[in-house]
Amino acid sequence: MMPSSRLTRSSRRSCKPNRMALSLELLRSPQTVRDRLILALDVDELDQVKALVQSLAGQVGMFKVGKQLFTHAGPAAVRMIQDMGGEVFLDLKFHDIPNTVAKAAVEATRLGVRMFNVHASGSLEMMRCTVKEVGRVCRQENLRRPIMLAVTVLTSLSQKDLERVGVVGDVGDQVVRLALLSKEAGMDGVVASPQEVADIRAACGRRFVIVSPGIRPYKGKLDDQKRVMTPREAIRAGADYIVVGRYILEAKDAVAAVREIVAEMSGAGA
Repeated sequence: MMPSSRLTRSSRRSCKPNRMALSLELLRSPQTVRDRLILALDVDELDQVKALVQSLAGQVGMFKVGKQLFTHAGPAAVRMIQDMGGEVFLDLKFHDIPNTVAKAAVEATRLGVRMFNVHASGSLEMMRCTVKEVGRVCRQENLRRPIMLAVTVLTSLSQKDLERVGVVGDVGDQVVRLALLSKEAGMDGVVASPQEVADIRAACGRRFVIVSPGIRPYKGKLDDQKRVMTPREAIRAGADYIVVGRYILEAKDAVAAVREIVAEMSGAGA
């Protein structure tokens, strides 16, 4: 069974070289409203992951695997999602010296994820090195090129939080500054609060991918997020993808919760 499983994953992540650019363009321009919704699998049990993916693989565009799930289950969680027909956004926010981040990014690419991210504050050199190494490995090993994102300022941070760590100036200005740095490095886009999406879009252009967490439906709780918007507001502002977690995970009917969010996104004219 193992050789067959490996073959299935390998065939999913590989593509002909002349299709790499097309694949990236399709990701930049999601085909349906549903494709723009990413479910954050902030859980720590593979059985729960399996149940969620079984019921929602046809309802959402991607599943986000973050630090909690990846620390619990590692690449097995990613492979389970892929084997069940889901695409993965690997949300590990790599932040280290350039060579270390580039090597981690290469392994994420080999794992076949559709998106992964690094911290923009890791430096221009770190991001450039990552883009270069991922591109090289994709060419040499005939792999699908993932969307490479840079995290700007976490949605849980406020102006006061930034000041306490020595960042002087407006939060929005810092986000745009990091977005421009990411674009200069060759990253495909950024992860940013929906409150800064319009400014990023104006500074970085239409082709720059923007993924927005900090999304709460109109009746959702804020939890630990501070800079938030509703799905409709985020799409209207110009987000390409939105990330929703607890609102769906804690719902009595996850499918109904997803459909409610997609309907709200559709109302934005997406």
